[in-house]
Amino acid sequence: MTRRPRIALGSWPTPLEPAPRLSQALGLRADDLWIKRDDLTGLAGGGNKIRKLEYTGGQALAEGATLLVTVGAAQSNHARLTAAAAARLGVDVLLVLAGHAPQAYTGNIALDGLLGARIHWAGDVDDHALEALAQAEVDRLQHDGVRAVLIPFGGSNAAAVQGYVDGGEELLHQAPDLAHVFTAIGSGGTMAGLVQALGAERVHGVDAGAVADPEGRVRGLLSAYREAAFEAPLRIRHDQVGAGYGHLTPAVAQALQLAARTAGIILDPIYTGRAFAGLIAAVREGQVRPGERTVFLHSGGLPGLFGNPEALALSAHG
Repeated sequence: MTRRPRIALGSWPTPLEPAPRLSQALGLRADDLWIKRDDLTGLAGGGNKIRKLEYTGGQALAEGATLLVTVGAAQSNHARLTAAAAARLGVDVLLVLAGHAPQAYTGNIALDGLLGARIHWAGDVDDHALEALAQAEVDRLQHDGVRAVLIPFGGSNAAAVQGYVDGGEELLHQAPDLAHVFTAIGSGGTMAGLVQALGAERVHGVDAGAVADPEGRVRGLLSAYREAAFEAPLRIRHDQVGAGYGHLTPAVAQALQLAARTAGIILDPIYTGRAFAGLIAAVREGQVRPGERTVFLHSGGLPGLFGNPEALALSAHG
């Protein structure tokens, strides 16, 4: 594999914690379900993107970057953490975000501003158009003499996959007998790295609705990382997206309440909430059985809860 430049941004290893009451609430044994706390990676609220940014940021600095440009949804966790990484590294940051400037800055958007990010609102565009707009902005800046480097959508490229190869190896050291790992799929890099480290049969990805073709994303990232086509079957659920990326479904609302009230674990309504709803469904369907060590990857995202009116309404209703 290609050797990739790396910078230190996180606190490793992250804890692997038991969740006995939550496990029993799902119908599993008390010691079956464990939570990998990648929400505790440090730096501006933490989250899974920091493992990726150690490599994408390292590559950008190796290229002489003085400005990081990245893309995401309005409440992008990746955008927040790219802004935090830029602040830590002493470079500027431009965030190209889908949608329009809100009347009130909440959740991740408020933190983007606090961290010093400049935001360009791209309007109503899909993930491919968003990346094309950001690349055009990078080209313009480079033409003007700015050393701008694009960090891709969700921070996911072949270099970023190494972040979750590291994470998967760390997890395997903590739980060598693990049978299942559940993770949300956004831009695909987290699942790709886990598959590379743990094998496709143990990794369950739950589509969060962030991209049009999550399986194509994950497979493409694995092929780029391996420098060879990845052809093994992938375990991906597509049944938790509901009406769309930004909407809270009843299954996700149930997942948020269950995790909070039986384990004191706060999930977000877009990524970890959908991933846990997928885990609940997998247990009900018999894909996960009592006696099997099951790990839920908590990939962070708490600030996004405070930018989602439906999730806040759920909290208010108790």
